[in-house]
Amino acid sequence: MKKILPLTRRTFVSGAAAVGLTTVARAQAPADVKVGLIVPLSGLYARPGAVMKMGAELGIADVNAAGGIKALGGAKLQLVALDCGDTVEKAKNAAQRMVAQESDLVAATGSYLSSFTLAVSEVTERAGLPLLTLSYSDLLTDRGFRHLFQTSATAAAQSELGLPELMKLAEAASGKRPKTVAIAMDNTGTSIATAKALKEKLFPKLGLELVMDEVWTPPLADATPLIQKVRATKPDLFLFMPNAVSDAKLGLEKMNEFGFGQGRVPTISFSITIAEPDMLQSVSPEVVQGIMTVVANWGVKGQEKLLADLKAKYKEPWMTQNVVSTYGDMWLIKEALEKSGKADRAAVSEALRTLDAGPAKYYPGGVLKFDEKGRRVGAGVVIVQWQNGIPVTVYPNDLAVAAPFWPKRS
Repeated sequence: MKKILPLTRRTFVSGAAAVGLTTVARAQAPADVKVGLIVPLSGLYARPGAVMKMGAELGIADVNAAGGIKALGGAKLQLVALDCGDTVEKAKNAAQRMVAQESDLVAATGSYLSSFTLAVSEVTERAGLPLLTLSYSDLLTDRGFRHLFQTSATAAAQSELGLPELMKLAEAASGKRPKTVAIAMDNTGTSIATAKALKEKLFPKLGLELVMDEVWTPPLADATPLIQKVRATKPDLFLFMPNAVSDAKLGLEKMNEFGFGQGRVPTISFSITIAEPDMLQSVSPEVVQGIMTVVANWGVKGQEKLLADLKAKYKEPWMTQNVVSTYGDMWLIKEALEKSGKADRAAVSEALRTLDAGPAKYYPGGVLKFDEKGRRVGAGVVIVQWQNGIPVTVYPNDLAVAAPFWPKRS
């Protein structure tokens, strides 16, 4: 009779060895590092949130393809996307779920609207989770938070940097400076902060008389009264500031319906929304021709590869701030991880506070460095103008892909 014990033992030993080898192999592979993205993926602001997700996915793919986090043995970044919805309360609840359920996140980025980011950052601050944001409101970084980092120029700074340049452009093109201005805006945090800086500081300084000041709560039900009033006041400048794509569409459709286009009043915005691809679903390129907007970031000269990747993967025709800034945030988090050498949120936050990594490749102006408030040092603006069906960067000159023009009034 044959003994089977030795065979069984050999089989067991061989199996154990195989398991051991697998365990060793797994131990040698560094764990993924989780990064959060908390943006609106449903409701009124789903479109910009979806585009921010595109930027994050492209950024993570490129960071990982370049070798991951070298200080962590080549660890790869892993995106955890959360929907903050379309109200402040939903955004707060989403942030609470994020910090409770994703305790191993080392950093996060979001949340599009400043009002959402104000709520989300209250939660992430208590959790000690570093949060990068492209939101504009000055209030965000006026609260003494240690774990919030604002990559965009604040709303007040954007007004101060952008409007004087527009006035110079108008004077150079027409031989005279605009004297009157009309405002129509939503009541989101960014618009309120922008308008405050304009009305209290910029308009008096630049000699602009405010002849109309209208505010609505998104979503805008009917743009007819707004556009009728603009037509009646006949301002030299019309500042139209929506942050919901549907509101921007309604305004442009009504301007078109009333024959109120760039041949009547030069239209300026302080929002990326007016330059979203969705605008061309409502009006022809002729209607938006010449409209300009002052924003914290946009696709600029030197970013041709990123634009090509965006078009190839997502069929997006151009790069808004939502793509570029969120893409850049992935590289910024990588820099912080390399500096800290730890997949730990406290270490990453400290690295971001003390970071000084040279020129800000994916953000205009300044360097990858934050001041004591968490604002990016020297953050600049770009001016974007609709030209021949595409919103292109026309300022500053070193980043511009086209020359600006001032719309002529008929």
